[in-house]
Amino acid sequence: MPESATVDMRVEAVGDGAYFVQGQSAMGSAANQNFISNAAFVVADGGVLVIDALGSPPLAQRLLQEIRKVTPLPIRYVVVTHYHADHIYGLQVFKQEGAQIIAHASAREYIGSETARQRLAISREELFPWVDEHTRVVEPDRYVVEHGSEADVSLRIGRSEFLLRHVGPSHTLEDLVVWQPSTGVLFAGDLVFRGRVPFVGNADSRSWVAALDRIIALRPRVMLPGHGPVSRSPEADLRATRDYLAYLRQTMGEAARNLEPFDEAYARTDWSRFAGIPLFQAANRMNAYNIYLQMESESK
Repeated sequence: MPESATVDMRVEAVGDGAYFVQGQSAMGSAANQNFISNAAFVVADGGVLVIDALGSPPLAQRLLQEIRKVTPLPIRYVVVTHYHADHIYGLQVFKQEGAQIIAHASAREYIGSETARQRLAISREELFPWVDEHTRVVEPDRYVVEHGSEADVSLRIGRSEFLLRHVGPSHTLEDLVVWQPSTGVLFAGDLVFRGRVPFVGNADSRSWVAALDRIIALRPRVMLPGHGPVSRSPEADLRATRDYLAYLRQTMGEAARNLEPFDEAYARTDWSRFAGIPLFQAANRMNAYNIYLQMESESK
């Protein structure tokens, strides 16, 4: 394993035994050690639940050290909200601790795929030494919620119950959120990007918008997003991600229906509402293009 992570990682207590570390609002790089996503953990009366494992083994080791400052209780489970590189390359550290890794069944389509292999190879080059030849994609010990099932899966640690809800296909096929009804705390994964422009990629934007509407209906009290600071006004922040995606669908959908070339459509679109959000310049054009292609497909 490479040298210990040196990034500024601060644990924030959000109440009811829940804690949170916030990654940088940036694209992943060796300079920021791929600390660009969030992770959370909950201390229950029989062990610890971790949500996501960060973007490298050294980051996960650092997170484990921070957890140990809070509690000596064993790590029982790690729930993977989705299999994107900035959330999973730390899994092997928690696996070695004896934690059970849990993810949605749709993650099977990524694990072992050529896409996963190529992504890891690129990460070993671009994120070295933090991601190196010893870093691997860890398969879950347990897959939950098969295709077509809308039932929440209950996960218990002592007297604490957590509900795992499949909200994909949205940001990814396998998106899971973790909901703790007794405390009103929602661990939203990359269903929500706060304080930065979302990464759309190959997302199903129509289903993503619908999933956000369903989560808004839960009326969470506190929300821990996959990127950005903790939200104590979850409805507003859920709507912020939703409104950005809806605007992309509206504007790029109109262009696709009118057979307008993408470059012309992008140039005439008024982006002023979102232009001041971090990573707008890095991500928005690519997001718009991906949704333009998706809207072309939807209109056929």
